[in-house]
Amino acid sequence: MKGIILAGGMGTRLRPITKTCSKQLLPIYDKPMIFYPLSILLNSGINEICIVSTPKDLPEFKKLLGDGKKFGIDLTYFKQLKPVGIADVFNVTRKFIKDSSVTLILGDNIFFNFDKDQLKCGDVDGARVFCKEVSNPQRYGVVEFGQNKMINKIVEKPSNPPSNYAVTGLYQYDKNVIDYVGELKPSKRGELEITDLNNLYIKENKLHSVMLQKATDWFDTGTFSSLFEASKYVHQYQMKNKKPIGSPEVAAINSGLVKKQEMLKILSKENNQYSEFIYQTYKK
Repeated sequence: MKGIILAGGMGTRLRPITKTCSKQLLPIYDKPMIFYPLSILLNSGINEICIVSTPKDLPEFKKLLGDGKKFGIDLTYFKQLKPVGIADVFNVTRKFIKDSSVTLILGDNIFFNFDKDQLKCGDVDGARVFCKEVSNPQRYGVVEFGQNKMINKIVEKPSNPPSNYAVTGLYQYDKNVIDYVGELKPSKRGELEITDLNNLYIKENKLHSVMLQKATDWFDTGTFSSLFEASKYVHQYQMKNKKPIGSPEVAAINSGLVKKQEMLKILSKENNQYSEFIYQTYKK
């Protein structure tokens, strides 16, 4: 299993704050947004990960995360020259995927209290989409279920939702995903749509749904309000529990990718509040 974080796009809905900075580099309380999806992958033990972003923003991600050795992973980077749809990420990362199954997580999707056991680390059969029950399904891609949690179809922003389950920005695909993407045609807005890709798996009866637990909180941080709410969530959690959340350093320790003492040694040399908070929490 390999991991992909898509951190592209222009972030136009968040202008002017994204005019000089990638949306996925904006702070969610005390850490950059991309730390949170990276932590999801690390918690599941995925150690081959790539980040896809624009030519303008990619150097900033490299400066932030480096080659991944700090987290015990192999981290690589790919340029998406134009934002032509989420499914295009598989064309961009073709050489990275090769014959592996792959987990794709969108860089602006944040999950808290995520059950790492729901994310498969080995090969998957077909494709898996992670769904969350929401109170306003009209805003999302919504699933219509058949038998055995299989999906009959996905309806984009329906006026009459067939269910209350929205498709989140977390997906897993088998090694055939590159072939499926090759069958896609650009939509009316000129993009290779992730929903169209999922519909190809539906036709083969190979799209499985994974129901996120009620305790799992999900933020799609594409608006100012969601940015604020996610930051408030992290602040309140960390103040109450006296431990970090959404930290790739902690995820690397918990998943065994890096030994605790090795990480603490690294953190002890970083002179900032973020690293000091983690160090003081885990030095005991």
